[in-house]
Amino acid sequence: MNNIGLNISILRKEKGITQEELAKHIGISAQAVSKWENGGVPDIELLPKIADYFEIPIDRLFDRDAMQYKEYNTAFIKKIINTPEKERFKVAFEYCWDIERALTGHDFGDGSIKEYANAIEKNQQRYSSMLYDQGFTRMGIANKLQYFLLVPETENKELAFFDNIDYCELFKQLSDKDFFKALVFLNQRDSDKSFTPKLLEKNIDISEEKAKAIISVLKKYKLIFSDFIELDDEVQEYFRFSPTPSFVALLIFAREIICPPTPFTYYFQYRNKPYLL
Repeated sequence: MNNIGLNISILRKEKGITQEELAKHIGISAQAVSKWENGGVPDIELLPKIADYFEIPIDRLFDRDAMQYKEYNTAFIKKIINTPEKERFKVAFEYCWDIERALTGHDFGDGSIKEYANAIEKNQQRYSSMLYDQGFTRMGIANKLQYFLLVPETENKELAFFDNIDYCELFKQLSDKDFFKALVFLNQRDSDKSFTPKLLEKNIDISEEKAKAIISVLKKYKLIFSDFIELDDEVQEYFRFSPTPSFVALLIFAREIICPPTPFTYYFQYRNKPYLL
């Protein structure tokens, strides 16, 4: 009950009205509204009038919405935990779809990812994106590739993106077709298996010198680590690949730049500020 006055104060300020204007609509004095907002409680018969004026359910005056949100969060967590492990990502992705639609500010009703997948051909793709000054999303819904990216706005873009980060050097390496092919090949291979430069020589058809150069770059980015073994009285160096999902994410969004996404199921463009400023 003690929160009712605080909630009225918040609703009044959101609506941009004075205590006098609210009092006039409800048919009470401005002093009464002031009393509520300083810890008082309205008479029970006034609650429907107050709720109707703000166009909200009475429950919201009691903070029951907050309680329902907490219950929803708990149910959300329990739902994923109680889902068989093999199905958890599918269930979580449906929740991502709910988040995406909620960010539009509209209720579009039902419509699961599975329904989208069934409605289009298997080699087709659908996208969704929310572009606001407060952040942005990018979503591959179905059917070719599914993913969800949500980026709240970052205050210091210079520190977040450009502080001692040499993008050009990485892009230079990725632009080398042999290096790129080696990285794809290693991501397609069981990372528990050790290898020597000869594996790259054989599978991507490069020279021993080029294979060693690629391994040197992979070491620099901590994508492989090495160890030594003694065979036939000779110490040999071997390597293990340490895969990162960041490379897959890089492919996803590089693909979007090369092949601009279309069609969009939802596309809300309300962003006015530059992405990197």
